[in-house]
Amino acid sequence: MRTLIHSFLLFLATSLPVFSQGGDAQEADFHRADQNGDGVVTATELPDAKTRARFDQNGDGEVTLAEFRKTMGIEPPGSSGSPNPNSEGEKTLARIDAYIQRTDTNGDGKLSREEVGMEDWFDRIDQNGDGVIDEREIAATRSIVKRHGERGLSMPQNQVTEQEVEKITSGPEVLKPGDVGIGRMVADFAFTDLNGNQHQLSEVKNRKAVVFAMTSATCPVSKRLLPTLARISPSLESQGISLILVNAFSSETETDIRKQLAAQNFNPVYVRDSENVVSRALGAITTTEVFLIDAQQTLIYRGALDDQYGIDYSRDEAQEHYLRDAISAFLKNETPRIAATMAPGCELSLRTETETTVAANGITYHKDVSRILQRNCVQCHHDDGIAPFSLEYFDEVSDRARAIRRVVSEGTMPPWFAAEPEGGKDNPWANDHSLSQQDKADLLAWLNSNHQPEGDPAHAPTRLSFPEEWTTGTPDLVIPISKAYRIKATGFMPYQNDVVVTELNEDKWVTGYEILPSERDVVHHVIVQVFEQDKKTRDISEAQGFWAAYVPGNGTVQYPEGFARKLPAGAKVHFQIHYTPSGEEKMERLKMGLHFADTPPTYEVRTLAIADKKLSIPPGAPAHAEGITRSMPFDLPAISFMAHMHTRGSAFSYELIRRDKTSEMLLDIPRYDFNWQLRYELKTPRILPAGSAVKVTGVFNNSTSNKANPDPTKTVKWGSQTEDEMLIGYIEYFVPVGTKKVAALD
Repeated sequence: MRTLIHSFLLFLATSLPVFSQGGDAQEADFHRADQNGDGVVTATELPDAKTRARFDQNGDGEVTLAEFRKTMGIEPPGSSGSPNPNSEGEKTLARIDAYIQRTDTNGDGKLSREEVGMEDWFDRIDQNGDGVIDEREIAATRSIVKRHGERGLSMPQNQVTEQEVEKITSGPEVLKPGDVGIGRMVADFAFTDLNGNQHQLSEVKNRKAVVFAMTSATCPVSKRLLPTLARISPSLESQGISLILVNAFSSETETDIRKQLAAQNFNPVYVRDSENVVSRALGAITTTEVFLIDAQQTLIYRGALDDQYGIDYSRDEAQEHYLRDAISAFLKNETPRIAATMAPGCELSLRTETETTVAANGITYHKDVSRILQRNCVQCHHDDGIAPFSLEYFDEVSDRARAIRRVVSEGTMPPWFAAEPEGGKDNPWANDHSLSQQDKADLLAWLNSNHQPEGDPAHAPTRLSFPEEWTTGTPDLVIPISKAYRIKATGFMPYQNDVVVTELNEDKWVTGYEILPSERDVVHHVIVQVFEQDKKTRDISEAQGFWAAYVPGNGTVQYPEGFARKLPAGAKVHFQIHYTPSGEEKMERLKMGLHFADTPPTYEVRTLAIADKKLSIPPGAPAHAEGITRSMPFDLPAISFMAHMHTRGSAFSYELIRRDKTSEMLLDIPRYDFNWQLRYELKTPRILPAGSAVKVTGVFNNSTSNKANPDPTKTVKWGSQTEDEMLIGYIEYFVPVGTKKVAALD
């Protein structure tokens, strides 16, 4: 007796036993062997010649379903020997049919991963792993259920719905209250709000308490939290608690601030604290910190508003409501359970009243720092650029000195995550964005000085100018996605899949592309795939490779002379888009611009995807490794690599395994970052020899230490959404135009 675990009935969260002596179960064995679902088991699908010969009635080397049935003595469906359906099975069939009708949104009689969502049973029913439960797989399951019913049915009392968002269990660090001033009196201070009204902290004696909330019109985490502040403001007022917003950035103008508030229809007391009077008095650290101060000016709580957003994670709803709970305890004259936390946001660089220290070595902003930033940062960090704020002017840089120091010190900015080559070898990367040692040393020296000297404006470099739209010139063809998508203001959004059918009546050769979001702050990344016009869109999967890709700061590719990608006549262009809410509801419709070659190129650029779809990441594992090795059937000339995992991914590597079993690291990414899925472009193509193999390895952090982890209690499998995981190593390579030799790789 054998058990087929978690069959199609798992949409009911059940387990269904199947007996191997039943004909339907035996036919399921045939269908599992028939990997491409064509009704014939070939030598490739069943390499064991002896076993294959047992069923091969006509000796042609292949096994049909009829031959399999004849060998096993199975009567075909509809014969008089078939058992009569029982009422239990008929009821279950009705439930299956109703589920299919409800779930099959495109009406093709099949169930795709996108239609089903992240049900655990999907991969077990999808026996050939093509991402679709087709008619054959549905029929096989219906036949099993019809014969055997729901024997052994086990219905849990509480079922998790598809709509439930996975929990983020790790939030801001809880601090020791006494270390950050909890219980101490806050000295009185005066301030002026955005409307010119004068205030004193001591005015709080007329209220039960006051909440000061640090904020910003440009910091991404602050922007996401503003709708929450707007929502809770009336509730605070009704409880006798004032809400005052404080912006410590002098570089953010009143126009910027009023525009942001108008978008939320929010009119709070707002302090543009350009001299940092309020921020210094509170000892604020980040742009998201909130302070609860009672009528006697005692600090009751300071820290995060809640745990919904962080620097590197977001969720649909908060699990912990730190300020709300602190207020509730305060109104009951009780001590808050959590009185202080860190507040994930943009670090503040507060101005002091007397600053006399100057940077070592005569480094100044205009002479040195502005040039380092122009060369390495300002391409993204300029007005209307893809970064959330500009670094073109001294006050903008000074405002964010602590944040810049942190990201430069830890190596997250400029974004580049490839380790140094082994053995002192030359750097192989053409697009290395990392800072030079000298630039990093000079920049940190200036940032670490007590007073970042501005220097002589006459020493400033010529300001850069930036195109209003396309950075690579006017495209020959612009392909917008099929519609504008509504991006909600807060929370989490699943991947969106958009298919556009081109109207080209001939093949085109694409020498370069640019992907241009209409709302840059909500587009996390995009993967583009191109298919022949007769390709069914249900077959689309990231594991089939990519044709183009976008992450902020890395959405433009120009191939060398003589190289191009093919865009077939009437092609279908599939955009997989990851949107991230920014704090303001928006409509987004990105587009891709293409540049065509006048004549056919010498080489066609293609992508090989090495995908490990058998992932099983244990709950709580801090460093779980998975991987897969793929042989090179010919000398493959690689030109770039791109790693793809989701939020649990923490490290990634490509390793070349030679025929003699020696190995070489091709690309080591010791700190993978889901937010920056970069394309690592080689200076010189690298031949991966025939007979060698490429091993891709991913390391996953499924523990509570990973703040971006959707649910550390879950065993994680392969899936298309962010709460699941993937492990794909993409390799861009090229072949002579017209070659047929390597078509099987695509």
